[in-house]
Amino acid sequence: MKCMYLVQLLTREPGLPAMILGFLLDQLIGDPEFLYHPVRIIGSLIGYLEKLFRSMNTRDKKGEWQAGFYTAMTTVLVSTLLPLILLLLVKKINIIAAFILETFWCSQMLAATSLRKESGKVYHALKKGTLEDARQAVSMIVGRDTGKLDRAGVTRAAVETVAENTSDGVVAPLFFIAIGGAAGGFFYKSVNTLDSMIGYKNKKYLHFGSFAAHLDDLVNFIPARIAGLIMVLMSGIGGYDRKNAWKIFKRDRKKHASPNSAQTEAAMAGALGVRLAGDASYFGKLVHKPSIGDPVREIEAEDIPRAGTLMNLTSIAALILFASLRALALILV
Repeated sequence: MKCMYLVQLLTREPGLPAMILGFLLDQLIGDPEFLYHPVRIIGSLIGYLEKLFRSMNTRDKKGEWQAGFYTAMTTVLVSTLLPLILLLLVKKINIIAAFILETFWCSQMLAATSLRKESGKVYHALKKGTLEDARQAVSMIVGRDTGKLDRAGVTRAAVETVAENTSDGVVAPLFFIAIGGAAGGFFYKSVNTLDSMIGYKNKKYLHFGSFAAHLDDLVNFIPARIAGLIMVLMSGIGGYDRKNAWKIFKRDRKKHASPNSAQTEAAMAGALGVRLAGDASYFGKLVHKPSIGDPVREIEAEDIPRAGTLMNLTSIAALILFASLRALALILV
């Protein structure tokens, strides 16, 4: 009887329980290192398509933009439709197997445990290792040059990454999983990976990666703001400064070249009472960026696990919010 009820539930709505269990699976075990991660497959696809479309049409700025457009659209369509079709095929064979597969894929779309693990390496290097160890550890999770960072610079880079990826790595994927199940998660990851690989404003990608960068801005617009607001709300738990988080969020959330990145960075800076962002070096070139937050106190290594805890609180609240909205939609429909 219970088995029949489970089958009926999964037939009607597999996405909601898959999202919840996928979140728990990511929290418990993260990404198994022995498995080839879907994002790496998406990255390989982007690399192949870039070569293909560049070889066809990059004679001028318009040609480069068109090649980038075709690369982005093909990547998104393939990355979204293939998992969706595979899930539908497996569902026809065995609905439980399809549910297990969707749950596993949902967990792979989330990066909370990975963020904690990698930022934790930076923290432990700062506490027990050398500054060079800490620079090396943080270089694995940031895009800036880390070779000349001092201890505060290393810590700041790690905290910024945790803050930004609270949205990109957890809240935004959950948002799209809530809308479209695992396929929605794949859609988001394809857009995010495109931006990470070709969304640069340098000579090589200024025109080719323009569409991908703007698509990422559009796709993250709503989730980033939800993540920032939830982070402010959850900063009232665990000894953070919610009043200052709200103040800095309102004041500094637009202080970034991206319309989305500073949303959670501002909330995090205010909650911790530290200053983030500012000038940084990328590929040997100094880039001037506005600071986010006020230096109520000096940033310290302990702010890395504090940032991780606030990320977890924000992630759990986002899961509850999105799961509730999806359940409400099911009731109304």
